[in-house]
Amino acid sequence: MTIAVSASIATDHLMRFPGKFSDVLLADQLQHVSLSFLVDDLVIRRGGVAGNIAYAMGLLRRDPLLVGAVGADFGDYRNWLEGNGVDCSGVRISQTAHTARFVCTTDETMAQIASFYPGAMSEARDISIADLAENHTLDLVLVGANDPDAMVRHTRQCRELGIAFAADPSQQLARLDSEQALDLIDGAAYLFTNEYEWGLLLQKTGLTPEEIGRRVGIRVTTLGAKGVVIVDPDGVEVNVEVVPELSKVDPTGVGDAFRAGFLTGHTGGLSLERSAQLGSLIAVLVLETVGTQEWTLDREQALERIGAAYGAEAATDIAALLS
Repeated sequence: MTIAVSASIATDHLMRFPGKFSDVLLADQLQHVSLSFLVDDLVIRRGGVAGNIAYAMGLLRRDPLLVGAVGADFGDYRNWLEGNGVDCSGVRISQTAHTARFVCTTDETMAQIASFYPGAMSEARDISIADLAENHTLDLVLVGANDPDAMVRHTRQCRELGIAFAADPSQQLARLDSEQALDLIDGAAYLFTNEYEWGLLLQKTGLTPEEIGRRVGIRVTTLGAKGVVIVDPDGVEVNVEVVPELSKVDPTGVGDAFRAGFLTGHTGGLSLERSAQLGSLIAVLVLETVGTQEWTLDREQALERIGAAYGAEAATDIAALLS
């Protein structure tokens, strides 16, 4: 059985500003803003929502299927992912556009200012989940931030084919109207948002939490340093705290890492609580690393950190999945 990850594939250009954006952003002058930040460094990394999630699932031995559109410059990235357990046969190669670019500057408080160039990502709408299902037994399709038309098409195809899907609209929520937002979440086995996105989803749809709960299966809302809250189909809440970090290096991709760990755990038979604990461990490994795919997984150390954060029983339960 396969988890397909349909979302953006991009190259990250990550910079660090040795100060606070809040010190130079003047509230009464925002309509005239024209700023240039002198940064300390530039790191170019592989990224994108689908790339990050698939990489993490690959390290967790979940054999994910990467679904997205890239440029002819994807060769080295493909070799990297395939070398780390990712099936790239669902990737479309554009003949005209470059792979998408994410350009992000992070200040000393972990605040970020970023831009995203879609490039080849716009061709993801031409990928058919129905065609992929002919050659793969799809257990679940995660539909994450991507070309909006691709997100809508892949979600509808999952419903039509009876394939379980996880809705993770994240960054694209801001540009979706109410009808589009509802279309992307209706019937989802999982709904992922962070705390801000959850509020935005409620505002855009005009629905109550209970009404959204009747449209989806499991609702997962990440709360940053406060952990995560999960609501099951019966309305029962599960709260899980974060794994304490050894350092805060870069928050880029932390949410993607959590989703990879959570879905690997839950589709692998772990409870919601244990799945969130595994997701939190993968998230903190990314937080402690510059670059969303530069971290590695040492299973013995991972279980030690899970045990220290959640207890020996949690480590024992999760150990079976990491063996």
